[in-house]
Amino acid sequence: MSEITRKELSRSLHDLLTGDEDARVCKDIPESACHDEPRNFFAYLIANLLGKIADEIASARLILPWLLASLGAPAAFTGFLVPIREAGVLLPQLVVAAVIRRMAIRKSVWLLGAGLSGIALALMAVVTGTLSGTTAGWAILGLLILFSLARGLCSVSAKDVLGKTVSKGRRGTLMGWSAGIASLAVLGIGIYVEWFSGGTPLAVLAWLLVGGALLWFIAIGFFAAIREQPGATEGGGNALTVALQSFGRLKSDPLFRDFVIGRALLLSVALAPPFYVLLAQQNTAEGLVGLGVLIIASGIAGSLSSPFWGRLSDYSSRWVMVIAALATGAQGILLYGLVEAGSPWISSPWLYAALFLTLSVFHGGVRLGRKVYLVDMATADTRAIYVALSNTLIGIAMLAGGLIGVLADVLDLQTVILLLAFLSLLAAIWALGLPEVTRE
Repeated sequence: MSEITRKELSRSLHDLLTGDEDARVCKDIPESACHDEPRNFFAYLIANLLGKIADEIASARLILPWLLASLGAPAAFTGFLVPIREAGVLLPQLVVAAVIRRMAIRKSVWLLGAGLSGIALALMAVVTGTLSGTTAGWAILGLLILFSLARGLCSVSAKDVLGKTVSKGRRGTLMGWSAGIASLAVLGIGIYVEWFSGGTPLAVLAWLLVGGALLWFIAIGFFAAIREQPGATEGGGNALTVALQSFGRLKSDPLFRDFVIGRALLLSVALAPPFYVLLAQQNTAEGLVGLGVLIIASGIAGSLSSPFWGRLSDYSSRWVMVIAALATGAQGILLYGLVEAGSPWISSPWLYAALFLTLSVFHGGVRLGRKVYLVDMATADTRAIYVALSNTLIGIAMLAGGLIGVLADVLDLQTVILLLAFLSLLAAIWALGLPEVTRE
């Protein structure tokens, strides 16, 4: 196929996917970048899609908890998976974002992050096949730190590259296609794991991680194909410095302080999924029975949650936080009651799939609700300060929340879930006391 034919095909597919009548008009990128937009659109789309699938394969909420339990690692390690994953992504955004903004070409930062992500997953696969117990737990946590920091590099650079290469009005379409196709891929992975995978559970998990690593390495090739124009290198302060200089806001701004306290309490929703996974693995049949349906549930939840919560948050982001936290608490209490009562349902993988699906939807509501609330609460002058300071404080709180996992080695899993459920109810009550900001 000739170069001209490839360009024409790329342009036609680009116009079809974006559905833009003015698809040849670029609104906020230079003419030189506009010429390459179809190429960049698909390169970014495929790279982003592959990264999303790889992220699900190494999910700290689902796959890694199951892996650690299969390796015989103490439950305390599982408690630190989500905190490390979340805080690790946050750190590069706080510390090195200003350095990255001083680079005229930023896709190299994404390529570095993707390469390190692939290496981390490949090494996790090696650990799966060679280590066990506490040693495996420490190794997986160490590699998760590397993976999370690498993902932070991708996150902090990807938005800049997208803004320089794809015009306003088409970015949402790109991300929508990426998320939609990724959800279908996750469903396929779940079906494979539940009904078609052969071999030992650890072998299947190891090959999943190898597959995730390969996806990252393939994504590098597509992202490298993006033709990025040099951008501005001035401006952009260090978010961590801004945060440290702004701690006085917690005293002088009671609304912001109350929001941060509420967001910290809402971490109970984010910390709960790994313990649902451990309880499912403990109460269902041995091997991978149940893991596949949990993966399917996670994929469905990703498709369902955003549109629903998005519409509700336009009405009231405060009520999004209240409803999601309240539902999480009620579900945790229900699950505790079922386990303590010895219900026959607790041995069914489908019960945990249903609960994991709804929990994932509730978690999506919490994430979207608190983001919209912060944006609506802040002004143009305070938004950057609020984001930097709240992210710093929540990163610290998230790491401290990892200690919840230690309780799982002392108490039983359903009791830990009950504790997190009570914290979720407290978060709902606290959020209910926040003032309405969306409809002001």
